[in-house]
Amino acid sequence: MESVPVHCPACRREHLYAPPVYPCACGAPLVPPLMQDARPEPITHRTWTDDWVTVRCPSCERQDQWPQPELGCPCGTVLRMPVHPVDAAAPGADGGPVADGGPNGSRPAHIPLPRTATAARPSFRPVTIRTARDAVTAAAMYLRWLGFHDVVQPEARPVSGIDLRGAGVVAQVDSSTRATGLRAVECLWLNGLSASAQSVFFSLAGYADDARARADRLGIPLFVMDLTGCPQPVNAPADELITIGT
Repeated sequence: MESVPVHCPACRREHLYAPPVYPCACGAPLVPPLMQDARPEPITHRTWTDDWVTVRCPSCERQDQWPQPELGCPCGTVLRMPVHPVDAAAPGADGGPVADGGPNGSRPAHIPLPRTATAARPSFRPVTIRTARDAVTAAAMYLRWLGFHDVVQPEARPVSGIDLRGAGVVAQVDSSTRATGLRAVECLWLNGLSASAQSVFFSLAGYADDARARADRLGIPLFVMDLTGCPQPVNAPADELITIGT
């Protein structure tokens, strides 16, 4: 399926969006059939059950559930892309080219590798997020991909709220259904300051305006993640972290 234009209602940016490609058990690529006549809606409330969509394989007719296609805008807004229900999908509508990386667990086509990543860095392999614990795992993998070492997650979340610690880094992962607020960003910064470590924040629902403004002033990289588990930078410190790594 070709890219479609998408307008962000929050910041009015225009994007070209290509839907993700999922691997069917038979090996065929699956592309969720987008409802191009319907407007994408900002995600203000998440439920795990509503964030999955059924897609029919054009080759074997198998129906499986996959993450609902989403687009993360640099302004921090996450847009849910409407998908035709299986019964309403036109024959062949969910066919399309395979995303980079092939049909075996590739990253989604609409979230490319960080545009400033160095050529020497291998492709990031995300993991599908189905639970809050999966979100922490995906963030840990991403930090290791950036070059941080000894990144670990505790069995139980500590009182500090820090989900991940590594050599020179502390990170928090907000898997709630609300945009991350100012207090969470400030608490992470204080933890990073006391540990003399880089603070990094990951959120599934994006960030409140005041939280993002404070993160920009404090130099805290902010990332948003969709259910495919691929973080996307939403501020300049995040872009810089991707550029230089560790």
